[in-house]
Amino acid sequence: MPEKAYQNLLEEGMDRGLVWRGRDDRPQGDAVESSGWPVLDECIGGGWPKGALSELLSRHRLGLSLLLPGLARLSREGRWLGWVAPPHLPFAPGLVQAGVALDRLLLVREVDARERLWAAEQLLKSGRCSMVLLWPQTLRDPQIRRLQLAAEQGDCIGVLFRPLRVAAQPSPAALRLRLLPSPLGMDVEVLKRRHGWGGRHCTVRVA
Repeated sequence: MPEKAYQNLLEEGMDRGLVWRGRDDRPQGDAVESSGWPVLDECIGGGWPKGALSELLSRHRLGLSLLLPGLARLSREGRWLGWVAPPHLPFAPGLVQAGVALDRLLLVREVDARERLWAAEQLLKSGRCSMVLLWPQTLRDPQIRRLQLAAEQGDCIGVLFRPLRVAAQPSPAALRLRLLPSPLGMDVEVLKRRHGWGGRHCTVRVA
């Protein structure tokens, strides 16, 4: 098999979670940012991967509550928090109660599918945002790869809120989580993670 074809096959296998790189399962240096939920950190390999994309997959675009402790901490560190095309206006009193500094929030709304991807890419690679949240309409693999490269360039945490139906599709995102509501909070299933296999489960007792 030609080397280029082999490399493409290998990359596709890693994107789909079929190939695992033999690496230490512990977080490496500054590679992750704690979620603020110890049980979640243990499940996902230490925290949200820096310079990379994470996908939160659910039927109703759940997951913002999992991000609040990290958003609160990052909002006090000087860089911006980008929100691109959220389905609703952020609930300011709830964010303040969670400790998020509203003056560090950049909100992009009323944009079409193409514009929201462009805005997210610019924010991710700017180097001025610590986390960028994106609620995309549809995404193709090349578009996800562009966002992943932008996150690497800007050393930014990118978070995509996507529907549950795309869980079986391959993705170059470093972390993919399936989220389901439960009586105790939120059930989290790891579909893919940077430093190990998927398949882990945990329940986060969100309010």
